[in-house]
Amino acid sequence: MSDRAELSPTLERLRAHVVEHSVKTGAFVLKSGATSNWFLDAKQTACRSEGIIAVTDALVEVMGDDLDGIDAIGGLTLGADPMAYGVAAVLGTRGRHLRSFSVRKEPKAGGITGRIAGALQPGDRVLVTEDTTTRGTSLIEAVDQIVEYGAEPVFMSVIVDRGGTCAAMAAERGIGYRPLLTAPDLGFDFGT
Repeated sequence: MSDRAELSPTLERLRAHVVEHSVKTGAFVLKSGATSNWFLDAKQTACRSEGIIAVTDALVEVMGDDLDGIDAIGGLTLGADPMAYGVAAVLGTRGRHLRSFSVRKEPKAGGITGRIAGALQPGDRVLVTEDTTTRGTSLIEAVDQIVEYGAEPVFMSVIVDRGGTCAAMAAERGIGYRPLLTAPDLGFDFGT
């Protein structure tokens, strides 16, 4: 099923939720134009209360003590929003306080301008998120905007990595990468 020896009970709980609510099988055309026999809508996990609690628990486990050095969580809207806002809220109830934010797809012209919306502050150490990644381009676009804003992306995490190429992109930028689940964890090959 997975390239990992065995999923912990925490990750298994998240995997079960993703399989039940977020994985669809059939014939699909992906955003990249490729065809696939499965589709992943991880927002179906991130936008359910029990799902975002499972995501938060998995993130705490996967990040370990490195989570203590993070000031803010966010990424490119819309894929990052449920994870960033949900995790920040759940952690807040547990005494861990992160600021959350979104990176807009286009700059805002009026009011507070630019592509950053939310509580990100210059100098923040950031966990960049996304619900699902195949190629990692949305994560890297967010990284570029976060750096331009004056904050420091130190880790990237996704609910599911379906492509298997994001780790190399993160390493090129000197950013840690810790997906919560991978396509093989769900019983599929990377990139299919």
